[in-house]
Amino acid sequence: FLPLILMCSNLSDIISTVEFNHTGELLATGDKGGRVVIFQREPESKNEPYNQGEYNVYSTFQSHEPEFDYLKSLEIEEKINKIKWLPQQNAAHSLLSTNDKTIKLWKITERDKRPEGYNLKDEEGKLKDLSTVTSLQVPVLKPMDLMVEVTPRRIFANGHTYHVNSISVNSDCETYMSADDLRINLWHLAITDRSFNIVDIKPANMEDLTEVITASEFHPHHCNLFVYSSSKGSLRLCDMRASALCDKHSKLYEEPEDPSNRSFFSEIISSVSDVKFSHSGRYMLTRDYLTVKVWDLNMETKPVETYQVHDYLRSKLCSLYENDCIFDKFECAWNGSDSVIMTGAYNNFFRMFDRNTKRDVTLEASRESSKPRAILKPRRVCVGGKRRKDDISVDSLDFTKKILHTAWHPTENIIAIAATNNLYIFQDKVNSEMH
Repeated sequence: FLPLILMCSNLSDIISTVEFNHTGELLATGDKGGRVVIFQREPESKNEPYNQGEYNVYSTFQSHEPEFDYLKSLEIEEKINKIKWLPQQNAAHSLLSTNDKTIKLWKITERDKRPEGYNLKDEEGKLKDLSTVTSLQVPVLKPMDLMVEVTPRRIFANGHTYHVNSISVNSDCETYMSADDLRINLWHLAITDRSFNIVDIKPANMEDLTEVITASEFHPHHCNLFVYSSSKGSLRLCDMRASALCDKHSKLYEEPEDPSNRSFFSEIISSVSDVKFSHSGRYMLTRDYLTVKVWDLNMETKPVETYQVHDYLRSKLCSLYENDCIFDKFECAWNGSDSVIMTGAYNNFFRMFDRNTKRDVTLEASRESSKPRAILKPRRVCVGGKRRKDDISVDSLDFTKKILHTAWHPTENIIAIAATNNLYIFQDKVNSEMH
């Protein structure tokens, strides 16, 4: 994972989602104020090969505004919960962004030429007096400064009663799904006024409610398969060929709990905060409060790999419950070859686990190390006993600095880390290609 070059971009609000597009050339972030900022990777320069990989701001736009639901007397936050890029079909780029209730489809286009020499309009676009037009000319395209235009193409509203926690674009490139706490809807990208409800776990009596949906994702290759995770720590794989309403799952992935570890916090820390299919489609990666797990689609009884993210917090669960940190929802990510997994932690630390060598590393995203070409040093958290020089004590961890949102470039060793309102982009210069 080392050495890494670092770029740090300070945004105006707390970042709530980070997403690379399918080529990795663009990186989108959404924030608490409803804005989307898109970064574009600079092309490689022959003179300065080390400057390749820098991401600069490409476009910024306001995606959502605060709203008020008068029927329920509820304020609807403008915070962007998720962004998903659509596969590119032409020169334009498209992405979906969602807040708690409304999903929007945006089109991003470039303009570097403008037409000039109209017969019936003057340079300001006003209609000429026809009596002054004595000859006809052919309009021409003249070069102009590059302009990035972002336009809303569709607004998918009124599909959710509860808060939307995830959206996922299907591999058929025509449909996508959105999930809230109790339901999952299937939408067609061209149709905004109706969606199909494909999962509904809402009980007839809300007092009987025992779990909620926490995340969902389509399989990367099979358009009929999707998975959703629950607050009870289980995963359900559903096949849309089986029935229109996928309340009966095809497979249930659940790890039996060790009775000796049972405590008041067991159910809270077993809640799955994120689920991601591997690029190959063979595995699923899940994150709960203390661990990341890799599941094989063919094995429902237990995960094939379990990695401890910050096991030293097990003794601190009581204070983490009191300050609400125990409810933090950490995301997880695969690298492009599915050999390394990444997830965030506290104190601006993030963790990487190599599935082949079983090595793991803790790195820190901080402004101190944000000088260009700085090399990140591995960090270590110690629990009592002897401390090495650079170790940090578990008691001095800052729980207000947390890395919830991370993203990995689809083909290269470039990662994006959101630490409150700072976006860090690290690049492994030694192993830039995937292994």
